[in-house]
Amino acid sequence: MDMMRGIKERPKVDYDVGSDTLYSFMKEGAEEEFVEVADGVSIELNTRKEIMGIEILHASEILEPLLHNKMIRSSMIVK
Repeated sequence: MDMMRGIKERPKVDYDVGSDTLYSFMKEGAEEEFVEVADGVSIELNTRKEIMGIEILHASEILEPLLHNKMIRSSMIVK
């Protein structure tokens, strides 16, 4: 099963500061299934099991360590 099938454009991303929720829109259409793949991370699938979107609750808590690690690695590069 190729869940990324049919995605032709870059996903659109929306961040809600009030709820600290990040949502990535990949495809338009009706949601068939909502699957939690990790604590606070869910994907929406259509009837063909293609990914329509990804929702990340408490996004700043989940993404900050990843961004921090990337910044540390980037600053260690010798130029």
